[in-house]
Amino acid sequence: MADAPAIIICDDDADLRDSVAEYLTDQGLDVRSAEGSAALRGLLAERGADLVVLDIAMPGEDGLSIARALRAQSDIGIVILSAAGGVLDRVVGLEVGADDYIAKPVELRELLARLRAVLRRRRARLAAPTPTRTAPPEAPVSHRIRMGRAWLDLEARRLTGAAGQEVPLGPFEFALLRAFAERPGRVLTRDALLELAHPRGADHFDRSIDVRIARIRRKLEAVPGRPAIIRTIRGAGYVFDPAGE
Repeated sequence: MADAPAIIICDDDADLRDSVAEYLTDQGLDVRSAEGSAALRGLLAERGADLVVLDIAMPGEDGLSIARALRAQSDIGIVILSAAGGVLDRVVGLEVGADDYIAKPVELRELLARLRAVLRRRRARLAAPTPTRTAPPEAPVSHRIRMGRAWLDLEARRLTGAAGQEVPLGPFEFALLRAFAERPGRVLTRDALLELAHPRGADHFDRSIDVRIARIRRKLEAVPGRPAIIRTIRGAGYVFDPAGE
């Protein structure tokens, strides 16, 4: 299977590990198994992989910590396969660097399709040529952007309220605000926001954008139920209005 995508299944449930590995091997993938973080790192040290499937709840180091460490080190595909399937669980999994998040139990054909989708996106990223700039760059965006009564500092990654207080932001919330700040007046679809704020792809969880924007509005808008700064464009997406109050 020299040309087959190399997959590692990391899960402390031996039955699940074996059944998934057997199925994926039958579908032409090069599959190895690990029962935890130490075994996974040992396999990666022996030979790299294109994609890792991670459980979250494992003895010792959990899957989120493993995903965060792997993403900091490489562009390996990461898919979390976990019994924790709530929206917040999925959002956290994607924020630490996973390319996809799948709730257990999963039908094996769906799992295969989702893994192949992640592998396709990864191949496309690796094959994309390094862009060469042939035109003058766009005018730089000021590092301090007014958003209603608050200010977003792009360099300090900080949101400051009207009274000068720092407003806490999660990494995904800051990434969304940066995407809006750099594109004032432009309607951005959920897909576009996912690509801009989480470029590894999270197309199965576009509703997580709505959750994050609702939280951002509570921090920015005078009346969150009647947003004026980040407005909804029905059927299209969202737009940042720099003049909104």
